[in-house]
Amino acid sequence: MNTDYSEQRRKMVDGQIRTTDVTNPALLDAMLTVPREGFVRTMQRSLAYIDEDIQIAARDGDRGPRYLMEPSPFAKLVQLAEVKPSDFVLDVGCGTGYCSAVLSRLASSVIALESDAGLAEFATDALAELGYDNVVVVQGPLREGYASEAPYDVIFVGGSVEEVPQAFFDQLKEGGRLVVVVGQGNDGVARVYLKTAGEVSGRGAFNAAIKPLPGFERVRTFEF
Repeated sequence: MNTDYSEQRRKMVDGQIRTTDVTNPALLDAMLTVPREGFVRTMQRSLAYIDEDIQIAARDGDRGPRYLMEPSPFAKLVQLAEVKPSDFVLDVGCGTGYCSAVLSRLASSVIALESDAGLAEFATDALAELGYDNVVVVQGPLREGYASEAPYDVIFVGGSVEEVPQAFFDQLKEGGRLVVVVGQGNDGVARVYLKTAGEVSGRGAFNAAIKPLPGFERVRTFEF
């Protein structure tokens, strides 16, 4: 029997997204349209619309596992970015490409940055197969951003970090927004940064316990 993913998408939006104060009509429409099941492994498709994070890459040495973010905090973070149809977006840690696909429905174009070669390949294939032709997947260290295509109207970081690299602020356009969760676990806070007259200011928006991205750990210093 074929699974009715469109019905699962509707239930996700009605039961997980609208109930957490996500009201942006374009975002709601994107999440009703983008096939989340197309951005997970075939064996995980039955889990695509659950209200939990979905592991998309295993731990590899010192690098922790990677996850497709739970729908509710993901939608709240995207709404916080206030993406406009004319915006050029950098999606940091694109994973399998789902976030980039949603952002592509809101923005003019998206650079999807991924450090994991396997995830970058998966995202490239999934986005191409599903016709998201205003997204380009690039591979490189996440904390460096992607300077060669900067500046960006929006930088979206798809996981929590301990510190925000200066490179992200440098790659924002005037009037650009950076959305990121700073802090781990229950200490995580969604923050939005705005560049105005060359200066960056930020504010906390809401608590958000999401999975961390590798490579953003704060450098430890010895105290004597």
